[in-house]
Amino acid sequence: MVEGSSRSTGRLRAIIVGGGMIGNVHRRAALLNGADIVGVVEADGNRARAVADRWGVADHYDSLADALADRPDVVHVCTPNVTHAPFIQLALEAGVNVVCEKPLCLDSVEGERLAQAAQAKGLVAAVPYVYRYHPLVREIRQRRIDGEFGRTHLIHGSYLQDWLLSEDASSWRVDPKLGGPSRAFADIGSHWCDLVEWVSGERIAEVVADVVVAVEERPAQAGATFSQSTTGDVPKTRVQTEDIANLVFRTESGVPGTLTVSQVSAGRKNRLWFELDGAEASAVFDQENPETVWLGGQAESRILSRGEGVGSADARRVTLTPPGHVQGWEACFENFVGDVYASIRGEHRDGLPTFADGARSLKLIDAVLESAQSRQWTGVAR
Repeated sequence: MVEGSSRSTGRLRAIIVGGGMIGNVHRRAALLNGADIVGVVEADGNRARAVADRWGVADHYDSLADALADRPDVVHVCTPNVTHAPFIQLALEAGVNVVCEKPLCLDSVEGERLAQAAQAKGLVAAVPYVYRYHPLVREIRQRRIDGEFGRTHLIHGSYLQDWLLSEDASSWRVDPKLGGPSRAFADIGSHWCDLVEWVSGERIAEVVADVVVAVEERPAQAGATFSQSTTGDVPKTRVQTEDIANLVFRTESGVPGTLTVSQVSAGRKNRLWFELDGAEASAVFDQENPETVWLGGQAESRILSRGEGVGSADARRVTLTPPGHVQGWEACFENFVGDVYASIRGEHRDGLPTFADGARSLKLIDAVLESAQSRQWTGVAR
């Protein structure tokens, strides 16, 4: 370990587990929130060294146990899904706060156990459902709380991507041994459900689901996430996780809804879209166009733009740039990590997604897969 100044300055000391694309996003957000990145962990020591050199990080490790011996304040887990639970367990046992990519783990029972363990230890344990941090998402939520839309009649939407459209595209996420038994729904549908439940105040109680494998074979040798295809003549393997999921659902208060999830919709890069239809008005949010929302009324409809100094206090709190200076996904990540770090310092931040939310998502995944198999309405475990 190389001693830095963070102990004396009070800056949080962060360890990043996983040096891939999402690990780098966590690193940037940590730095922007004043943390010191004191180490990077990769199973391969050479890769750990290479990532540490590229990031300008003093220490690198080939095991999280070794990294935890240097007493970080927070660990960011940014590795394939199958590794999440053991990494989380190590961090919690060491008394270290955790940020873990979703899904929290591959089993809903274990997810609940991890959430309870973090709570029992009084640790901050968060999952980056970062779409909660778009200012206009928070504006819609506050208007719903204030009663502007009236009683909710309907919730509907979609989350569409195209990065797995080609039969030559693959990723570790496709392999159920690494990514889990659900892919499209667990990977992006869970984001939609978390966001819409939080904004609407409604919790999904039961679902009828259909899942489809659109591309039956993909390269056995997976490429990087969001890469479009592999190159050359490579062996193919049969795909076991869904490319598409369609859901009909009802909430605990009886509100009906629908959701379409796809990772094979040409031209759709990251289109998370939802509509809340109330007795008095409606609201639409499109993540690919986050600077405006559509507000619908029977007499007239209008477009609301993000603006500094207007809107709800919560929307203003997460506004980082002036109007016209587009604030997107990386700003959401920055705000999310800022709230995690504020919570570690003992401050309360409304809307921080925790391990309890991660455990909730795993129960939704279970219900979707069970319904898709039984072809019946299936309740979501509480």
